[in-house]
Amino acid sequence: MATSYLTPGVYVEEVSGGARPIQALGTSVAAFLGVAPDASKRPQEAVAINNWTEFCNQFVGKDSSSTPLSSAVHGWFLNGGGRCYVVNVGKDGTVAGGGKGGRKGVDLLEPIDDISIVAAPGFTDAASYDAVLTHCEELKDRVAILSSPEDVTNVGQLTDVATAGAPKPAAAGAAKPPADAPPAAAGKGLRARTSDGGYGSFFFPWMTIRDPLSPKDLIEVPPDGHVAGIYARTDTTRGVHKAPANEIVRGALDLGYRVTFDEQGLLNPKGVNCLRLFSQDGIRLYGARTLADAASEWRYTSVRRLFAMIEKSIAQGTRWVVFEPNAEPLWKSIIRDVSAFLTLLWRQGALKGATPEEAFFVKCDAETNPPDVVDAGQVVTVIGCAPVKPAEFVIFRIGQGAGGADVGEAKS
Repeated sequence: MATSYLTPGVYVEEVSGGARPIQALGTSVAAFLGVAPDASKRPQEAVAINNWTEFCNQFVGKDSSSTPLSSAVHGWFLNGGGRCYVVNVGKDGTVAGGGKGGRKGVDLLEPIDDISIVAAPGFTDAASYDAVLTHCEELKDRVAILSSPEDVTNVGQLTDVATAGAPKPAAAGAAKPPADAPPAAAGKGLRARTSDGGYGSFFFPWMTIRDPLSPKDLIEVPPDGHVAGIYARTDTTRGVHKAPANEIVRGALDLGYRVTFDEQGLLNPKGVNCLRLFSQDGIRLYGARTLADAASEWRYTSVRRLFAMIEKSIAQGTRWVVFEPNAEPLWKSIIRDVSAFLTLLWRQGALKGATPEEAFFVKCDAETNPPDVVDAGQVVTVIGCAPVKPAEFVIFRIGQGAGGADVGEAKS
């Protein structure tokens, strides 16, 4: 209520400074879908989990054995992950949503805003790939982590997209997948479909770890949870703009397939991120591509996740704009707040450029908001950012100088 100045005296008023800082939202909350060790516990619910003990209390029974879901959650916490959501799809369930019974599978994750990573460990069929990717593409604020089938003997199959059909027979002598694991993809191709917006990444091969429910035993598991944990760990130590790659995979003892240098050269352009075993450095995640085309601006995981964070942070941080008078003071306030947010990201190294002007621009004026746009109740702001991209190929050009040892020699 406006103050009426009628009586002589001193009036003290608090005046807002006007700035409304936009805060970067978190990017390190994962969601895992799969069959729980006790498939009867809390089926088709999105349950918040904060540590491994809490997961065991919620989803592990007296005589339960490990499943890809439990191994993924354990790998998530082991590699630096924090809070996550777990959906037990039940013994014969799928990750796909819909159906007459209401929300199920990935649909259960839709109303949870803080999720930024989604994985369905062990579900390596074309329909599951599509369900998780479609979920992330529609919401645009989260990315999918997908992995190959376990029994891959020909890496050439990973360059072609998986097709629906009958389960692919296991290779001779290959270890059988866990009893609760869904069938592997069929047909020639084994890789998940492309994602034009870069909302998914694909990983190969499976790993050998100690069974989290029976540490004396070794089991083969998909890398989904461990990779998600590396995402979270990199976000914490370096920032979401840093590619979550060339990182040690904690808990991995061996790989189900030893990818060679030449084989990775075949897989990398196709969006297959490899886990590699190096004699001096151990097992490392050694790829940062999305399932977008190799020529796409969304081909790097870090770029996709950075823009998802920027878009969501700006959307949430500018909610105060709704129903404000649509005129120049409002436009200047939007430019001020968004520019301050992007400048902070630039200072953190997330945007490329020697100056903020080279790193981004924010335009909100009479040009972007002509009378017909204002009359329609809209305020339009155009934002452009130059993200940093990973140094994926490091090249040193080395040659011999004609002077030999005389080059640079001090003269008396």
